[in-house]
Amino acid sequence: MATVGYAKLPIPGGGDAPVGPGSLAELGLAIDPHLVQHVVDKAERDSQYASAPLHTVVSAEDGSTWVKTSATSNVWATIYEPLPAWRPVSLASGYQAGEFQPQVRLMGQRVHLRGRIVRTDGTVFPVSGVKIGDVPADCRPATYASWAGGSGISGDPVVGVGRVEVLGDVSGSSLGGVGSIVWFSQDGSGVPWVDISGSYWKD
Repeated sequence: MATVGYAKLPIPGGGDAPVGPGSLAELGLAIDPHLVQHVVDKAERDSQYASAPLHTVVSAEDGSTWVKTSATSNVWATIYEPLPAWRPVSLASGYQAGEFQPQVRLMGQRVHLRGRIVRTDGTVFPVSGVKIGDVPADCRPATYASWAGGSGISGDPVVGVGRVEVLGDVSGSSLGGVGSIVWFSQDGSGVPWVDISGSYWKD
């Protein structure tokens, strides 16, 4: 049977026997891997298309679109996904939201944090290091994350910036466990609030 196009679709030739149903079935099977497959969500994609051939394209009801990048395992590249919603950050005992709600957003392997934290008793943050919250389990870094975080400068602080860390699987600390958000500063006698705005890679 002859084939046509980049997809090498089978087309009965003039000398082929009149086997219409079989030829149509063969054509359908050849076309199927080149179609955009439809699912409800990523979970259905993984359950129904784990063994699909390389280059299979799947689209979910929310517009998420993936292309399969492995012929032997369930590995996909994301073409498009809707922007995830911001989620709350769990705050440590003795801490509460400040002027801006502490929140986290996970986009692929990138985690974004925003918001401000104050102490519930209105006092300043301890100097050196203190746990102030936790990120969700799916936002924990493989090693650790660290960035400069802003802080209030009322009172005797003069720098107005410290270090924010999120502890990972290999960053042992007496201040907290995996996923703990830790604030470090030696600015004056302590700052009145901490801004956790920053981002890091999970891997």
